[in-house]
Amino acid sequence: MKKFMDENFLLSTPSAQHLFHDYAAKMPIVDYHCHINPKEIAEDRKFENITQVWLGGDHYKWRQMRTNGVDEKYITGDASDREKFQKWAETLELAIGNPLYHWSHMELQRYFGYYGVLNGDTAEEVWNICNAKLAEDSMSVRNLIRQSNVKLICTTDDPIDTLEYHKAIADDDTFDVQVLPAWRPDKVMNIEKPEFVSYMNTLSERSGIKVDSFDSMMDALRNRMDFFDSLGCCVSDHALEYVMYKPATKEEVEAIFDKRMAGQPVTKEEGDKYRTSFMVAIGKEYNKHNWVMQLHYGTIRDNNSLMFDKLGADTGFDAINTYDCSSEMAAFLNALVKTDELPKTIIYSLNPSVNAAIGTVIGCFQDSKAVGKIQQGSAWWFNDHKVGMTNQMISLANLSLLGNFIGMLTDSRSFLSYARHEYFRRVMCELIGGWVDNGEYPEDEKALKKIVEGISYNNAVRYFGFDL
Repeated sequence: MKKFMDENFLLSTPSAQHLFHDYAAKMPIVDYHCHINPKEIAEDRKFENITQVWLGGDHYKWRQMRTNGVDEKYITGDASDREKFQKWAETLELAIGNPLYHWSHMELQRYFGYYGVLNGDTAEEVWNICNAKLAEDSMSVRNLIRQSNVKLICTTDDPIDTLEYHKAIADDDTFDVQVLPAWRPDKVMNIEKPEFVSYMNTLSERSGIKVDSFDSMMDALRNRMDFFDSLGCCVSDHALEYVMYKPATKEEVEAIFDKRMAGQPVTKEEGDKYRTSFMVAIGKEYNKHNWVMQLHYGTIRDNNSLMFDKLGADTGFDAINTYDCSSEMAAFLNALVKTDELPKTIIYSLNPSVNAAIGTVIGCFQDSKAVGKIQQGSAWWFNDHKVGMTNQMISLANLSLLGNFIGMLTDSRSFLSYARHEYFRRVMCELIGGWVDNGEYPEDEKALKKIVEGISYNNAVRYFGFDL
């Protein structure tokens, strides 16, 4: 029997162990998509206790606590942090096979030096160990980033954000990790939402351009893109429930925009026509700026209306949408490529059954302007576990070039989540090592080193054009 989560965790063969320890483990981290708060980096926040680090905003853990019958008081309610931690510890011991079990214990090992097991009985011991460690200066946000060997972080930012904390970080010579904004214009795209009109008014104020038409909205966004670009932004991100391609004339789109700005609701078809025109227009702008376009889709959001009304979005009530949007995705990419305005693009689906479809779509739009110009993104959200990561990489290897894959991101709100990069690298080395041991790839040290170090770090640096 193997020891619990030892140095060869998830690495079952000498080849896998060699690839991880000698290559993958030594590579730095670029976290090109996450949801951490730049204010906390600028202010170098220190956390008072482990609950603040682990359970504040982590809807992955909240879902599992609800699944264990924990009252909402101990999840998002007014229970004490110690009580919430106890309920999480009692839940975790039942999470056999869940990535949260692995991530939690990796974080305890890497950041707190605790190699035991967290459960209801050990919760008090772990609480005290972690809180004593968190009191040290070495556990401030910036020092957590440093000790994780992170070189660059891209946050998630709305076009109307002031980016004041990004500016403060960039101007601070005492911190050498780049923290760049990433453009997330979901509120521009969601024309049917109640707040759309007021958002357009704020966009007018922030850009200095009166937004009273689709064209003037795009002018305002170009203004904001120039501002983001001045602070190093080179990445965009879109959260789509589904991919749509419903082309419309310029006159149709302007009429839909006018209708909504007048306070009238739009139909689903009108919304899809607007979104299609917006995505094509903004995609062309990304190409001009040499920004990478990320497309996250396949989500059914806020399914529990009772809890949404109480807690709002991003609180643990989203699910996988099984609708396959591959034909619409291909049509959308084609609308950009036919005028030679397709930017570098990363496609993520929450639905793992479409891995192969994505693998074939991306192959249709590659060109010599960038190595691996169109990427399938890493196993995302409900799929970033051992099986999901393995299946995504196998599918990508079967249909594309795994050696050009840009690898892992945290997609997290926690400063301890960099352990997920190690988890991913272990899974990746186990997979590649298995192919070598099975005679499916030669024991070519130079080639294997290039592939493993590339997927871990180098490919992303090259792809995004980061100055590191």
